[in-house]
Amino acid sequence: MIALDTRSSKLQSESSTKILTDFVGNKKRILLIIDSARSLRHRGEVSARIAAAMSIKPLSTDIRFLLDKPDDPNSMKWDTLKEALDKDDDFIVYGFSWILWLAWQTEQMPSSVKSALKDKRFHFVHSGGWKKMEESKIDRERFESSLIGTVHPSSKVVDFYGLVEQVGVIYPLCKFGFRHVPVWADVLVRDTYTLASLEEETGQLQFMNTLAYGAPYHSVLTEDLGRIIRGECTCGRQGKRWQMMGRMPKAEIRGCANV
Repeated sequence: MIALDTRSSKLQSESSTKILTDFVGNKKRILLIIDSARSLRHRGEVSARIAAAMSIKPLSTDIRFLLDKPDDPNSMKWDTLKEALDKDDDFIVYGFSWILWLAWQTEQMPSSVKSALKDKRFHFVHSGGWKKMEESKIDRERFESSLIGTVHPSSKVVDFYGLVEQVGVIYPLCKFGFRHVPVWADVLVRDTYTLASLEEETGQLQFMNTLAYGAPYHSVLTEDLGRIIRGECTCGRQGKRWQMMGRMPKAEIRGCANV
């Protein structure tokens, strides 16, 4: 259970908005969530998946949930999507990676939806779920080309990494394959055996942020592996950046390790 006080919640919302704006712009659009409205409350608690989706809410003018059943990508409400397409030309779509992949398949789309999509611009924002994608041998290039292939060519795909413990600090992937650290956060890499700090070597990722006031989750040592890269990126963003290198052997599919 993650305790979230009002002050931390406000800061996290401002943080995720500023980071995402750098990748999708500050224009407010209809937010299409590849999930069910039933997921908003699961056993009286907000799920990690919905928490990630709600972090995009400040950039939306309206929210539409496109799944009838939370864990069934085949339960797409195409009529709801078509209704949104008739109202605007520019959208943000959020979904867990594997759910978005399975739900947004052209062979499942009604012809009226497929036709309407071609002239619409989308920002597909996704996170999590890459484990299932890798098991199905779906790589990033195939995933992104499949999404972009159904919509206007000016559309883009934004893959972000984040922890439910630090939902306000997200790390979108820039077009050169790096994730950038905002000035109110930090990323360290630890030797798996000694926990010594590493520079430009692969090790366990530790995420720090200054937004936590209600609980001590300002520092999280994960079971994900990565490496730090210094210097300015070709994309123009300055400061520290990092690359994901995978997950520790025999690590749980879910779980953050140590807070």
